[in-house]
Amino acid sequence: MSTTTYDVVIIGSGAAGLTAAINLAQDKKVLVLAKGALDGGSTNWAQGGIAAVLDGGDSFEQHVEDTMVAGAGLNNRETVEFVVSNAPAAIERLAALGVPFNAGEDFGERWHLTREGGHSHRRIVHVDDATGAAVQQALVKAAQANPNITLATDMVAIDLITSRHGEKYSGDGHVWGVYAFNRKTKHVDALLGKATILCTGGAGRTYLFSTAPRGATGDGIAMAWRAGCRVSNMEMNQFHPTCLYNLEVKNFLITEAVRGEGGLLKLPPGVPGGGKRFMDRFDKRGELAPRDVVARAIDHEIKRLGLDYVHLDISHKPPEFVKHHFPTIYARLLDLDIDITREPIPVVPAQHYTCGGVVIDLDGKTDLPGLYAAGEVTESGLHGANRLASNSLLECFVFGEAAAQHIRAHWDELPAPPPIRAWDESRVTDSDEEVIVQHNWKEIRRFMWDYVGIVRTTKRLERAQHRVNLLAQEVDDYYGNFRVTPDLIELRNLLEVARLIVRSALHRKESRGLHYTLDYPEKLPEAVDTVLAP
Repeated sequence: MSTTTYDVVIIGSGAAGLTAAINLAQDKKVLVLAKGALDGGSTNWAQGGIAAVLDGGDSFEQHVEDTMVAGAGLNNRETVEFVVSNAPAAIERLAALGVPFNAGEDFGERWHLTREGGHSHRRIVHVDDATGAAVQQALVKAAQANPNITLATDMVAIDLITSRHGEKYSGDGHVWGVYAFNRKTKHVDALLGKATILCTGGAGRTYLFSTAPRGATGDGIAMAWRAGCRVSNMEMNQFHPTCLYNLEVKNFLITEAVRGEGGLLKLPPGVPGGGKRFMDRFDKRGELAPRDVVARAIDHEIKRLGLDYVHLDISHKPPEFVKHHFPTIYARLLDLDIDITREPIPVVPAQHYTCGGVVIDLDGKTDLPGLYAAGEVTESGLHGANRLASNSLLECFVFGEAAAQHIRAHWDELPAPPPIRAWDESRVTDSDEEVIVQHNWKEIRRFMWDYVGIVRTTKRLERAQHRVNLLAQEVDDYYGNFRVTPDLIELRNLLEVARLIVRSALHRKESRGLHYTLDYPEKLPEAVDTVLAP
């Protein structure tokens, strides 16, 4: 086993991880791990933009209130105020790194600000409809230019290295890095640091239909839970209302900004009300209602009328307007023979964002000494029961920097890693039953979609819990007898996260935000987090 020691180990190479790395690298040696390629995470996929108060007619108070309303009151107001107040500075830092935000179209407007569902003002800065890719490129360029940052690709994190992995056992739960499977050498490496930051993203691939990238398997949440961290609000999984419906192209998101710029949701021809809008029957805000409302409305119409999809139509806008604002979507759909300047887009809801996760404070600290976290892997209190559009990248920048600042301020208090036990493969063999991994992966995603989706019941959740428990026994046995592979590592984590989601959903006896159950359709008077402790 290869063992390498750095000052700080960061697991994840998206917006949160690279932001933390760039801030730390002023005087620290930093390792950034990517499960695959550096741009393989969710940041690179983000079409929308970043929310920040940048217009004179807007205010922090209004951004906070919009966030609280979308989150159905489950948010932590202190966290919301902290993130919102730090948003403009985060945008300035990105601009300084070279992110080419769209220029304003009106006199005196520095950047073009768009509006998305749940926002009371235009406050979304963006780079056309591919903001995430532009941000990722700028951050990677800055990280590659810094000699204090080591970027390691194709490293699949397995488990956090804690005090129990030391050659001399210590029970304080301190985290000193991670065991990771090196795809190039096919062996497990121990990567050590005085501090570790989880920036591994969410758990979208727990579900059959998701806009998340292939690697969004809840690794950081599962590793933190196994190490001893609390998790919170895991039942709150956001379903994006508008994912392209196409049997050949999976997981292509149609950004919420399409609705923000006038796109209308309509029933397809051939059914009662075909060709007409339907959102006004569900919410007075229509297409600009928060995502959970829009997703449930689409789900309702699809089930009521036996549809495969509904239509999102922006063809009533001038063709040049559509091409200018949504060049990526226009070009991609034109390749599929859909001209969005002339015809509607077939869309369905899909899992999009994990609002729950590892519990952190305003410094990005977790329950375990030496372990920090930032971004979608966390439950910071920002999103509550439903994430407001374009607050996700913002959370990555603010908490990535907060964690870095706390580590630097308290560096002398962090002990150096002790001697760590080597990864032991002496009693396991290579598997000749990889089909089991693939089958179980598909089964998890299928029953999670069917039983723990947009609309839930206690009976469905209990069925899901039964399936999770059976599969967990099977996978634990498999994991203990065979050498690890990337697929087995991800399957183990998917099962852990699925179990946490189902357990949390069964615990909440109300409907709030993203958790909607037919057995408890009312919202309780008090908003209370669902916190699970190992």
